[in-house]
Amino acid sequence: MSRTPPLRTAVVGTGHRAQTFTRDLAARPGHRVAALCDPSPTRMAFHNRLLAESGEPPATTWEPEHFTDLLAKEGIDEVVVTTVDAEHDRYIVPALEAGCRVVTEKPMTVDATRCARILDTVRATGNSLTVAFNYRFNPVHEKVRALLAEGAVGEILSVHFEWLLDTRHGADYFRRWHREKRHSGGLMVHKASHHFDLVNWWLADTPAEVFGYGRLAFYGPEAGARHGLRRDYDRAHGAEAAADDPFALDLAADATLSALYLDAERDDGYHRDRNVFGGPVTIEDDMAVLVRYARGATMTYHLTAYSPWEGYRVMVNGSAGRLELEVEESRWQAPRTRITSTRGALHGDTAAEHAGGVRLTLRPLWQPPVDVPVAVAHEAHGGGDTRMLDALFGGAGAEAGMAGRPTATEHDGALALAVGLAANRCFETGEPVRIDDLVPGLGAQVT
Repeated sequence: MSRTPPLRTAVVGTGHRAQTFTRDLAARPGHRVAALCDPSPTRMAFHNRLLAESGEPPATTWEPEHFTDLLAKEGIDEVVVTTVDAEHDRYIVPALEAGCRVVTEKPMTVDATRCARILDTVRATGNSLTVAFNYRFNPVHEKVRALLAEGAVGEILSVHFEWLLDTRHGADYFRRWHREKRHSGGLMVHKASHHFDLVNWWLADTPAEVFGYGRLAFYGPEAGARHGLRRDYDRAHGAEAAADDPFALDLAADATLSALYLDAERDDGYHRDRNVFGGPVTIEDDMAVLVRYARGATMTYHLTAYSPWEGYRVMVNGSAGRLELEVEESRWQAPRTRITSTRGALHGDTAAEHAGGVRLTLRPLWQPPVDVPVAVAHEAHGGGDTRMLDALFGGAGAEAGMAGRPTATEHDGALALAVGLAANRCFETGEPVRIDDLVPGLGAQVT
């Protein structure tokens, strides 16, 4: 009896986040990481070591300029895109045109022009694009969706969503390429797309209009000097002024960060440990946004990237009551300690050392509040990563019910992106922005 050959996968972008996909696919019999694509031979060599540790053969290595040759010569079936956000479309479009299945890390891309290019390619090819919104697969978030869908609060009238990034995780966006909006779209696109997708999904509605204010209030040269936090160095490695800076990242202290970034500097000159109070920083760290949805509900959203604790509070108000969610992903961070990293700790890929609890409370009108029991996973993104990977790639060991479960499409990715793009435009103009004016034709219901 013949066996179906494994799907041949190309992983494009071999930085920190890509480890999740490389390790997972190496463990799935139905998939084989056949090719790696990155500007850095050093980072690709690191990922080939991950494959060797899993007992898998090495993948071929390719430079980005030869990506289309990679697709043809390696017989690629599926492509996983984990590059710098602004580069996503560079790989998504030719992979779709080549007939590959494509999975991209969020955000789908960083501006309206690139978004339209991706959507046009999906329509022209009839091929599939999946956006890796892992927060949809967190059991707590699934419980919220189920309660709202069954009418626990009646008609949904408004949502308040407060997101707090602490001075470990939040600061990290100001050390790396994310600090320049041309690469990441800013935190409204790179980070908040998680949350905008969640609310779109929870409400089963589409955003229609956005207004907001945002500024660089804590990080960057001016704010750092104003608050007495700025130290005089460009990057932490080898800088005496960074030795006692609680915001400095010690790449050499962690084997993974050293191998992926410090050792790879000879390839591309990229510094992963920039001074968060140095320049240039062109993104915001404090943002307030108001969103109106197509069916009339509104959302107030606030992101703070310099909090002493990390987590989020979500309140959903409806005609029959209120649902309240509070998640403490990190209750506190020890003061004045040099920051180092275990695998994933700076990205939310692993649970924080001082992770707190989860509280989900239903408050019906004229009835006592009900504490809703929830399954809490203190692991990769609250258990979302593992369950998302099972849904994406299936195979032996997949969690029951996850394989084949619907995942976020290019339309979902565009809707989440559009809220962030609209917020960014508001920050510049001070005027409200209609979603249809940014990316026309996004009026269909979310999945």
